[in-house]
Parts: sequence; C-alpha cells; structure tokens
Amino acid sequence: MSEQTSQHPSPAEPRAAGREDIRGHRGSILSRLRASAGEDMWIFLAAVLSGVIIGLAAWALKWLIAAISRFSIFGVVDRLGWWSVVLLPVAGILIVGIFQRYIIRRELYNGEARLRADFARGRYRMPVALTYSPIIGCAVTLGFGGSAGAEGPIAYSGAAIGDNVGRLLGISGRGLRKMMAIGAGAGIAAIFKAPVGGALFTLECLGIGSSLMTTLALFAGCVCAGMTEYAVSGMTPNISFPAFTNFDWHLTLPLIALGLFCGIYSAYYSTMMRVFSRLFRGVSSPWARNIISGLTIGILVFTFPALFGEGYGVISGILDGHPETTVFRSPLLHLSIPPGSLLLFICFGVLALKAIGTASTNNGGGVAGDFAPTLFAGAVLGFFFARMAGVLFGAELPVADFAFYGMAGVMAGAIRAPLMAMFIVTETTMQPTALLPVAIAATLSYAVVRLIERARR
Repeated sequence: MSEQTSQHPSPAEPRAAGREDIRGHRGSILSRLRASAGEDMWIFLAAVLSGVIIGLAAWALKWLIAAISRFSIFGVVDRLGWWSVVLLPVAGILIVGIFQRYIIRRELYNGEARLRADFARGRYRMPVALTYSPIIGCAVTLGFGGSAGAEGPIAYSGAAIGDNVGRLLGISGRGLRKMMAIGAGAGIAAIFKAPVGGALFTLECLGIGSSLMTTLALFAGCVCAGMTEYAVSGMTPNISFPAFTNFDWHLTLPLIALGLFCGIYSAYYSTMMRVFSRLFRGVSSPWARNIISGLTIGILVFTFPALFGEGYGVISGILDGHPETTVFRSPLLHLSIPPGSLLLFICFGVLALKAIGTASTNNGGGVAGDFAPTLFAGAVLGFFFARMAGVLFGAELPVADFAFYGMAGVMAGAIRAPLMAMFIVTETTMQPTALLPVAIAATLSYAVVRLIERARR
C-alpha cells in the first residue's frame, strides 16, 4: 500500500505542477515578446501601462481626499461648531501615524526625499504595499485638514507602481531604475494633469538623466497618466481659469516686480520650511510629534481657514474673481476692520504661516507633498501684490492674472525647479498661451532665490 501511495501523486501535486507550468509558459511568452521588442521598446510599453494605472491611482487619491474632506467639514465641523476644526488635524495625523507605525510598519512622509535617497543608494525594488499605502496616508492627512499637497505621495506610489509593473514584465537591473523614475514623473503628471510638468519633475527634481529612448518612455508614461486622470475626472482642468487675458506688454515692469517679490518670498518660505522641519525632527517621541503637529495645523486652520487641505478651492476663487474665499469662515471677520483692509490682512497672515502649516503636516507624521502649497501661496501672493499696488501706487493691475503668474513664481523659487513650475502652472489651468509671462515670473523668482542663497554662504 505504501508503494502504491508513493507511486501515485496526491491531487494537490498535479495542481501545483500545473501552476508552475502556467507560470513558466507565461514567463517564456514574456521573454519572447521582450526579445522581439528590444529592451528600450519593452520599457516604453511598460511605461505606457504604468501611466494608465498611475492615472487611475491619482483619480482615486483625489476622490478619497474629497470624500474625507466632506465628512470632516459637513459631518463633524458643521455639527460640533468651528472650534472642532482644531482637533481634526490631530485626529488625522494620529491615524496616519498609527497606520505607518503599526499597520504597514514603514515611514511614508517626504516621498520625494525618499525617492532621491533610493536613487542615490541604488535601491530599485519597492514593495507592493507602497503602491497604495501612500495614497491612503495622504487621503487621511489632507482630508482631516493637513495643510499640504498630494503630489509627494502619488509620486512615491507612482514609483512603486512603475517598479512593480517592470518586475512583472521581466525588467531588471537598471531598467527598474528607469521604471521608478518614469512612475514618479507619471504620478506628478497625473495629479496635476500636467504631462510635461511631470516629465520635468523627473529630469529637474530627481536629477535623473537618460537616453533619448528612455526620455521618450518617460514622456509617454506621463502623457498616459495625465490623460487617464483627465478622462476619468470628467475632462476638466485641475484649476479653472477661463478669465485669463492675453498678456499686455505695458505690464512688463509690474510683472518683473512680481517675479522679484516672488523670489524674496520663496526664500522666506524655504527658510521657514527648514526651520520647522528641524524643530519637528528634534521631537523624539512620535506620539508627541503627531500631537504637536496636529495642534499646530488645527490652530492655524481655525484662524485662517484658507489653510485647510490643498487650497485648490481658494486658488480657483481668486482666479475666478472671488477672493472672499480666502476669508471664508475665519473668526477674524468679527474684527472692526474695513472689508478691503481685512482681506489684505488675512492674505498677509496666510502667506506668513503657510510654510509653517506645510512643514508641520509633512514633518509631524502626515503623508503629503510640498508642491501644491507653493501654488496656493503663489496665488495669494500674486493677489496681494496686485491689490497692494493699487493701494500704494494707484496701479490697476489684472488681479487674477497676477495671481496666476505668482503661482509659477513661488513654485519655481521654493522648489528650485523653474521649468517644471512653468509647465505645471500652464498645464493644470490649461492656459498654454500664458507661457511667456509665466516664464518671466518663474525665471526671475528662481534667480533671486539663487542670489540670496549665494549671499548667505
């Protein structure tokens, strides 16, 4: 009986053998396809596939942020009162901190910095969990009021998606490095609906140089990611700006002044980010760091509600001629100050404190990004500049247009990526004809920041 048993395999053994045969057959098919396509074309095809997946992931992230934000405002704050907004970021940062420490057991904050470190150390393998965990952490962070953006986490998830798609298709070695870089750029392209801006993120911010074919694969992945997110989100721009007017050359001098002002503010913004990042790193207890971060954000949002979340609603309001969105729900409205002066005062407060809110979100345990806050600060700065020019000098400047130019100026100076800033701003608003004045503001701002940095050495 024992001999018969040994000669006849159990029912489980044929199934296991069948699975191995299927995997081996699939592997042989992929190997033949890859051999016939060539390494570069195979990476190109993998980039296209990754781009589509990343575009869907970016849409899911935006949907989650919006759903949690609605719950936070309408389900919690409107029922308990505006004072409860102080506690929302505390709850969000604590939830995300627990998620990182005890569920996935991996730190997710500062995704762009982690990507740079991975590239510098030659780490080209990212766990499958990183394809979705930054999305979950970011949705909770921003949905509960974190004052930052969604681009860092989606870039981190995008790199993980690119890496895992590459491995699934049999790519290895330096090919996985290329897939990570393509995935990161595709994440930026999808979240801003800015394909060129996403590609320039990889080339400018990550410092990834590549061959012509890899660059084409990068742009293909970014185009697929951006167009996929654009299609599933209803064919609408991230930020609507239908009222843009063609640039008038008589505004060249005010535009130059705005670019210089953006550079000075960007240097301040970057300094505050560094200072508060160091302060939070000095807090050894993660629980204390989470609570301090959440309370800091909560107090800022309570006083200046425009600091809640990404701030796209405020940007759209300013560009659409409704700057009152900046002061909506603010307790400062009860001050006995004329409406026009109060609006400028609140804008000044928002500009002074935005970097603190972003640094608190990104370094206190939240999972978020640094790019969208610079767009928000730039829009408020451009509006403030145009209004102050009217108050001080009687100049009548197109306020919305200068807010638009300010977005590029602050992003270029604060992120140190002028080319990326030019294209992200024009693509996310779908105003490609505004590239020239946007380029002037971005270039001048970047130049001023570099001069200030050199003077400090």
